[in-house]
Amino acid sequence: MGGRQVLAARRLLESALGGEPGERDEVAAAGAVVAELGTPERLVELVAELACGEGDPEGCARLSYRHVLGFDKLLLIGAGSRHMLRAHLWHAGAGGTGREDIHNHRSALASHIVRGRLCMEVYEARGDGGIEVTRYEESLADGSADWLLAPAGPARLRLSHTGRYAAGSTYALPAHTLHRAWCDTDAPTVTLFLETGAERRRHTDVFTAAGPHAGAVPKQPLDVPGYLSALNDLAELLRSP
Repeated sequence: MGGRQVLAARRLLESALGGEPGERDEVAAAGAVVAELGTPERLVELVAELACGEGDPEGCARLSYRHVLGFDKLLLIGAGSRHMLRAHLWHAGAGGTGREDIHNHRSALASHIVRGRLCMEVYEARGDGGIEVTRYEESLADGSADWLLAPAGPARLRLSHTGRYAAGSTYALPAHTLHRAWCDTDAPTVTLFLETGAERRRHTDVFTAAGPHAGAVPKQPLDVPGYLSALNDLAELLRSP
């Protein structure tokens, strides 16, 4: 169920995040894990090993897909519901819909920029001022990975932080942090992304100023050959100058 790099990554996840750390310690540990695993030299070895069929290609393919915003979400290692280690590949000129909606997550997260560059904005809720948005509660459909979006009324948000993250940078956030991220370069961008935590929220909050959302957004998971091919392509990209 795993070669040398897969087993080493799993050991690191469990040793750094296997207990019941407080939220602040959990966020810091998640950032340290993706920074360690996300060096180009180490990540290319892990991805190449997975592309040869190590790990759990069937299970990972079912949870890997092309996001509507034009980037690939490739699950590398999943440890039940506690750890989800993914590679995110943002394609140059992919024709995505632009910046994602402002949202939070079900558990703490960390992201390491392996190559390329991301921008991120952080928001906070307020009673007045800021921008007017519509809030949705987002959950997963039973029996599938589709997103379900239930309207939850109007809200107002204030921009509190803007950051630009180049290759080698890491950011880590508590689950409830409202944010959105996007690739701001024409070159492909690769990030190593980790969601972790024993307590996962039942839903996330999504805020949009772009008009009504559909009630459900389908995900199209990759099949195993497509998943392994995507990993091979990612490994080649990581090896390139």
